[in-house]
Amino acid sequence: MTSLVVAEHDHAGIKPSTLNTITAAVQCGGDVHVLVAGHNAAAAAAAAAAVAGVAKVLHVDSAAFANGLAENVTAQVVSMASAYSHILFPATAVGKNIAPRVAAKLDVAQISDITKVESPDTFERPIYAGNAIATVQSSDAIKVITVRTTGFDAAASTGGSAAIETPAATSASADVSFLGSEIARNDRPELTAAKIIVSGGRALGSNEKFMEIMTPLADKLGAAMGASRAAVDAGYAPNDWQVGQTGKIVAPQLYVACGISGAIQHLAGMKDSKVIVAINKDAEAPIFSVADYGLEADLFVAVPDLVAAL
Repeated sequence: MTSLVVAEHDHAGIKPSTLNTITAAVQCGGDVHVLVAGHNAAAAAAAAAAVAGVAKVLHVDSAAFANGLAENVTAQVVSMASAYSHILFPATAVGKNIAPRVAAKLDVAQISDITKVESPDTFERPIYAGNAIATVQSSDAIKVITVRTTGFDAAASTGGSAAIETPAATSASADVSFLGSEIARNDRPELTAAKIIVSGGRALGSNEKFMEIMTPLADKLGAAMGASRAAVDAGYAPNDWQVGQTGKIVAPQLYVACGISGAIQHLAGMKDSKVIVAINKDAEAPIFSVADYGLEADLFVAVPDLVAAL
């Protein structure tokens, strides 16, 4: 029984989500291999080989993987699949783009967003916005799994000494081509990997007020910035800041929610945070039910006061 983790990387190194996925793979039992499909990605392969718990790294180098096109990565994974009992992806935008394609090609059911490995064929995953936990057992010969990274500790990035092999690359798909991309630049920590997150809600009233109130607090704490779906839908914050069931799932050391009521959709994305601080003038706001520390106050007064105190 051997598991294959499909690494998420930027060619120069592996993303933190891959480390959490490796932990899940280790818990499935057997050896863990990591696929690094990239272009001039030797540094990423070396980083994967140093991760504790990894037995082998498969470094497939081809221009077809330069831009991470899902069709090309899918073909590579499918060509290797018969050697593995489990194929795991981080439940990120990248993993969610590739895993269903692999499952369809292999004609197996995908097991999505697992948070616990009960046994090699049995897993737990949240349903109904995290209000219930389903235990799923699979009889498929090859189990295609996406891993909710907040459910597993990150594997140690050092201490391993895995062998690196260089299998042949599959041919690039003739049906797709890369035309271009517009990448949002952000000097702050990546939302899903940040240790501190400050989030704002619809109560901030406008994009100008959102930035005026929340940015100084994020600067003081060295935090990433997030937002509720309501704030994003209203145009107060960028789409990639959305925390929640239809946004990003986060579990930082500290989560500060300002003017967020705490709808189920939002709680599903942040309730696993280690310490939750809520600032809201509505004493009945659901966010207080999950908060470790709650402040019933006007955020337009409380947040600047907090920044001044910091």
